[in-house]
Amino acid sequence: MINHQPTLKELTFRGMLLGALITVVFTASNVYLGLKVGLTFASSIPAAVISMAVLKFFPGSNILENNMVQTQASSAGTQSSVIFVLPAMLMMGYWQGFPFWQTLLVCMAGGILGVIFTVPLRHVMVVKSTLPYPEGVAAAEILKAGHDDSQNGESGIKEIAAGGILAAVVSFLTNGLRVIADGASLWFKGGNAIFQVPMGFSLALLGAGYLVGLVGGIAILIGIVLAWGVAVPYFSAAAPMPVDGDMIGYAMDIWKTKVRFIGVGTIGIAAIWTLLILLKPMLEGMRQSFRALGDKNIQETDRTSRDLSPKAMSLITLGSTVLIVLALYEFIKPVALSAETSMLLIVVCTVLAVVIGFFVAAACGYMAGLVGSSSSPISGIGIISVVITSLVLMALGKGVGLMDTVEGQRFLTALTIFTCSIVVTTAAISNDNLQDLKTGQLVDATPWRQQTALIIGCIVGAFVISPVLELLFNAYGFSGAMPREGMDAAQALSAPQATLMMTISNGIFAHNLEWSYIYTGIALGVAVIAIDALLKKSSNGKYALPALAVGMGIYLPPVVNAPLFVGALLAWLINRHIENYARKSGKDAVEMKKKAERYGTLFAAGLIVGESLIGVLLAFIIAGSVTSGGSDAPLALDLENWDGTAEVLGLLAFVIGMAIYALRVFRAKR
Repeated sequence: MINHQPTLKELTFRGMLLGALITVVFTASNVYLGLKVGLTFASSIPAAVISMAVLKFFPGSNILENNMVQTQASSAGTQSSVIFVLPAMLMMGYWQGFPFWQTLLVCMAGGILGVIFTVPLRHVMVVKSTLPYPEGVAAAEILKAGHDDSQNGESGIKEIAAGGILAAVVSFLTNGLRVIADGASLWFKGGNAIFQVPMGFSLALLGAGYLVGLVGGIAILIGIVLAWGVAVPYFSAAAPMPVDGDMIGYAMDIWKTKVRFIGVGTIGIAAIWTLLILLKPMLEGMRQSFRALGDKNIQETDRTSRDLSPKAMSLITLGSTVLIVLALYEFIKPVALSAETSMLLIVVCTVLAVVIGFFVAAACGYMAGLVGSSSSPISGIGIISVVITSLVLMALGKGVGLMDTVEGQRFLTALTIFTCSIVVTTAAISNDNLQDLKTGQLVDATPWRQQTALIIGCIVGAFVISPVLELLFNAYGFSGAMPREGMDAAQALSAPQATLMMTISNGIFAHNLEWSYIYTGIALGVAVIAIDALLKKSSNGKYALPALAVGMGIYLPPVVNAPLFVGALLAWLINRHIENYARKSGKDAVEMKKKAERYGTLFAAGLIVGESLIGVLLAFIIAGSVTSGGSDAPLALDLENWDGTAEVLGLLAFVIGMAIYALRVFRAKR
């Protein structure tokens, strides 16, 4: 453990500058990845590794300074979750681009509130808790390993670099030159029923699946089977495809308009169930933490117990609320509303954003401690907030006459999306804050300095998100929202969660939401929750079936889900091999597995960062091409009759990537 005396530098200018640079890079990467496949990666671990690799060249660097860098940079992986909601504004045609100041204020205010709302939870949910905090503990172990001279200077930067280069090369061949495919599927019919066996070749998703683990991977596989082995075949058999129809297009239309909403219901009920089971411990934790926060004896005697002061928290909360009011004012101002109606909407939406944000922050903080930030159901939280906000604004709109016109309904739908983007940002950062505070506790950092660093990270990230969103939109477009005519819709970023949020909000205001499919998903979710409880009870917690992951398996595109499962399976196979090797060789299995987990985590982070950064760089090239009148695929090699070859090459690259991944992790046997 590190000495409690404040002799080591923590919050330094060089550390904050490095943290800001890492934040910019990882925020851009996460925005791209989230828009493409609906997933973001936790950036704490790669940020810690990069920090140690860079700061070791400067005199006086230490574990606490490195911890502050990863704390600040970790906001990149979470604040970018605003892309789960905000692109819906373009998909519904309300925005033609991303207004810089409105987007900035939303991200900044939501992120800062996410930090402040979870500060009172630190004492009971971190200090006095037995919650595992998987990412927080992993980040602390990496910081300690890098600080320990016995590690022979092996910081892990090589693993990130190796994964990054591999994924970058494959991604460039796939999305730049377009000589290899990003996926392939086997389609067939049984009678009139249409089936699909999907496969995607993304190495970033392979790495993400590795981090998800086998339990989550199996749950995702079950979701895939339910969607493409049960639901789509059932609906296609019940309403056969027209004689001259396209089988693949018909099946995909069924999935988008019917089956996907079953996934929505499953995700929603899973999120609500999680909130319900966490309500009692969450309220108890908040009560104890507020009591500890006001204990001057703790605050004054031990720097490792010192949070931001209640006065500072109050002022920061007030400032963030003012930012929300300004954002809402700028959003509502162009609409011809009376001053009274505008003021009423601003007050109601501010209260909704702050109050819902407070409760989901507490719930998400607990969930992050329980299952990790990567597995915490931000999408489910977004769905719940969209439904609540839509219903409140619909009732309000009826009172002021906005529901009487199509334009009024459209405005209320957009206002719902805008308000919920604040809530989702708050929820995402609350996920991250408690993980970082757990890391800090394990290395004896000063909590108030960490909280300050994360606020700085939120501010830096907020400045990055809007320009990156604008760049990616103009380069690729979003599903259903293309900035120019003639663009390749196949290259559009799917933004799956934003599409979902828009569909639900539109359906509520227009009274045409397909509730029957959502109810089916809710019933399925209840059944999965019951199975999950039985599995956990009968196996003493060894086995589980998370309903959220099943719902995501139904909801996310199949080429996204398939490599996630493969990555999870790869992690299990590698761990089994290392266990068997340790047993036969008589080596320490625990130490070997710990090293393997570290190598695997860092290589996965490299895969994700490498593919994402190539996506952002290609966006710059594409944007430059189209603005000068060129193609939206300027680097593509237009090879004739290449589709089959591209699929074979894509599969080959994916298999080689898996083999390299396994060999990198097997280095733990040395």
